[in-house]
Order: sequence, then C-alpha cells, then structure tokens
Amino acid sequence: MTSAPDVDSDAPVRRVYSYLGPAGTFTEVALGQVPEARDQTWRPVRNVGEALGDVVEGRADAAMIAIENSIDGGVSTAQDALATMPGLRIVGEYLVPVSFVLVGRPGTRLEDVTLVAAHPVAYAQCLQWLTGALPEHAHLPAASNVASAVGLVDGTSDADAAIAPPGILDHHELELLAEDIGDNPNAVTRFVLVSRTVAPPSPTGADKTSLIAELPDDHPGALLELLEQFSTRGINLSLIESRPIGDALGRYRFVIDADGHVADERMADALLGLRRFSPKVTFLGSYPRADRAIVHYPDRYSDDVFVEARDWLRGLLSGEPEQ
Repeated sequence: MTSAPDVDSDAPVRRVYSYLGPAGTFTEVALGQVPEARDQTWRPVRNVGEALGDVVEGRADAAMIAIENSIDGGVSTAQDALATMPGLRIVGEYLVPVSFVLVGRPGTRLEDVTLVAAHPVAYAQCLQWLTGALPEHAHLPAASNVASAVGLVDGTSDADAAIAPPGILDHHELELLAEDIGDNPNAVTRFVLVSRTVAPPSPTGADKTSLIAELPDDHPGALLELLEQFSTRGINLSLIESRPIGDALGRYRFVIDADGHVADERMADALLGLRRFSPKVTFLGSYPRADRAIVHYPDRYSDDVFVEARDWLRGLLSGEPEQ
C-alpha cells in the first residue's frame, strides 16, 4: 500500500482504491490480488457503505468489498448497498482463504474470556469453536476483523479477546489465546471489485454475470417464472439469495449470479426476458470468474443457435422462402 503522493504536475496520477480497514484485513489481502492496484493509493474505510460511497462520489476509482462467504453465505450489507446505490458496476472477483485466531491483551488467559469482539461474519464462522471453548461468552460486534483486535490495543474495546486474522500478531503486541478457530478449514470469502458504471470487459469464456431482480407481484409460481428466464436458455445460477426490499412485509428482491457474460447470446436473451418480466432489474456486471473455470453448456444453447433463430425469424418477416 502507498500513501498519497506529493503534488507534482508531471507525476502520474495514482488511482485510489477503498477497502475495509484498517491494514491487515482480509479485504486488504483481496485488494492485493488486483494487478492494476499495485503501487496505487489504498484508502482504508470503516464499512461497505463508505467504500461504495467513495466510488459514487469520486473519492475512489474502485472499492473492494466482501460479497459472499462459503460458510455464512451472502454478505447482506454488501448486497443491499449494491441494490440501492446507483451507478456501480462489478468489474472483478477474488477469493481469499479464511482462518482466524483468538487474541487478547498481554497476560490474558483463555479461561478469563467472557466477551469476544468480532466482525459478525467472522463470529459466525467461529461459533462452533466458541461454543465449545467458551460456552458462556458474549459477542461484541466489530467493524472489521482487524478493528476487533485494535480495540484491545488502544483501549477502546471492553472485550476480553478478539477474533482476528493470523497476521494481526505481526502488527500488534497481543496474546495468542488460540489459533485455527474457524469451524471449517476450507472457508473462503469471495470479494468483488466495484467501480463506477463502465462497459463490461470482453468475455473470456470463464465469466460470471451478477444482477438483482424483483418479482412483479406475489403469486404462485412467480419465482419459478423468474428462474425460467435462465433455465430455458441453459444458464446455470451459482447464487440466488433473497433480500427484503423494505417497503412492505413479504416483498423481496433476488440477488443472482449466473454463469456467462452479457455478450453471450444466451445471456443477452435471458436478460431481455428478465427485463420484460421484472419491474426492476439491476445489472451489476459481467466479469471474469476468480477460479477461471470455463463455462460449459449444451450445443443447443450456443451463440450460433441463437443467431440462426433470429435470422430465421427475420426471414419470415421479410417473406424470404424457408431453406
């Protein structure tokens, strides 16, 4: 990470990237995977809303935010912010393996811990271990995994211990109370890089499209009708989650990740169908998958099939004889 450069009219302008800070968070690790972010200005912020607000208001060129975890599912604050803040576009995704340690002030013993500071997502991922090792503990929510531990150091936290990334011990003098406390050793968090609205990058064959859609009304089969926009075109959904819209009880929007790129004929056709069906569709972006896995689909859903079908219809309308 670099600090803001001195003012120099001849110096290249550094791009600014916002991320959930302070330094040492998993979000910073994810930002470190972005080649174009290296040697640029990294701006630590306190929450997802502030990170995305930096982008919308021009204080940052892009923001890295956590969007999904393999244990706890979608990050609701990020999903809701993307649904309600206009002018944003996901341009990339990154995966970070997740592990945790429990730390305390120097001299703290595990048996003395009754109040544990932790980011809510980290807390959920360590709950089984905490229940077994500290059955009578209470949870104190923290803004980030690093902030939970920093609060112990600077005296702003009332907690006895904190859940934090292992690297915290490289930056602060803390007592290691337990390590590898996550309930699943294979836990992974998915992060997305968000910029202002731009054209999607060119398709790679290993792409993902993210969007948010609302149902037109609440009737039997409404969700099935939404999903059919994808299934009838051979598109696999890697994520679908409901989030309350908030204007009335029982009203939900659906956060969707679909395999493929908006430039693919089948995906474009599906989005057109979805747009006709749903009163509100928010296109969040098409971007390369973090795992670079090529998207495979049956031949009947290839681009050539969709192009041929359109040409056939065009011929019907123009009076051309069928071949």
